Amino acid sequence: MTAYIIRRLLGLIPVLFGISLLVFTITRVIPADPALLMLGERATPEARARLRTELGLDQPLFINVAAFTETGNIQKLFDSQYVNFISRALRGDLGRSYFTRINVSEGLFQRFPATFELTVIAMFIALLIGIPAGVLAALHRGTVVDTLVMIGALSGVSFPVFWLGIILIYVFSVSLGWLPPSGRLDVSLNLDSFSGLYVLDSLLRGRLDITWNVLKHLILPGIALGTIPMAIVVRMTRSSMLEVLNQDYVRTARAKGLIHRIVVNKHALRNALLPVITVVGLSFGTLLSGAILTETVFSWPGIGKWVYDAINARDYPVVQGGVVFVAFVFVLVNLLVDLSYAFIDPRIQYS
Repeated sequence: MTAYIIRRLLGLIPVLFGISLLVFTITRVIPADPALLMLGERATPEARARLRTELGLDQPLFINVAAFTETGNIQKLFDSQYVNFISRALRGDLGRSYFTRINVSEGLFQRFPATFELTVIAMFIALLIGIPAGVLAALHRGTVVDTLVMIGALSGVSFPVFWLGIILIYVFSVSLGWLPPSGRLDVSLNLDSFSGLYVLDSLLRGRLDITWNVLKHLILPGIALGTIPMAIVVRMTRSSMLEVLNQDYVRTARAKGLIHRIVVNKHALRNALLPVITVVGLSFGTLLSGAILTETVFSWPGIGKWVYDAINARDYPVVQGGVVFVAFVFVLVNLLVDLSYAFIDPRIQYS
């Protein structure tokens, strides 16, 4: 298994390289000048040119042919924006925000706990509802229960996240006043967080009032973000359970007179979870990268909201660093999911 893990980790290199090249190119194609956005339209051309030089935006994008031609030094050929970005990234330096001057690496680690906490809650909601609903639909195949569950799953995967978020805010925050519409914690409460995970930190400090307040803030964005993976989990669980329930070992367990609950939970569901785990792993990575709309609607101070604001401001270092970081987490989650197969199904071996 060690050799397999090493091969997968080495496979991260070309993936992250390709993603960095893609996001770097796309951000530069967008028709906007960060210097103009920072200084305003009344800034003089000299001031804009000076700021572009300070930010390194006056350098060529990929290859500095002019510097190589002038000096004949091969190193000058690679004195470009992309090469400088890659060389710094390999040292753990993703640059600084153009506007706030905050180190991008520091900003990512400050905001990642909020995104991670929201993603975990969304995935928990998806599994809490999705797996039982999928099992229920499989056990009552072709009945009204099955039809209602599949209609709900189809509706869940069809609703746009931003639309569902707005509807949830209007119903449960504006109309009923049950849940807060935005943020992570009420301004009247103060939590000295050391990990960035408010639920964990409040529990460790024994502040159950803050824990409950944080959970209330998590409910609406968690439901909005977890609706699509919940629908996918329902459909995958149902199809996997239908396949497993027709296997010989399940029929043998029933013929032996085992209780229906034991047959379903111990023999059928455990073996049906393998493809579901694959979906969960992919969905978890997708939630981390796709939480931009949810965090924007609910003003959630995570990576998604930060990257969204950076895109509008043409803050290249934040966009590049955020996308590469999320891609790294996505691939790492997929690796952990692959390794979990051997613990669920002993027949799977890595060599």
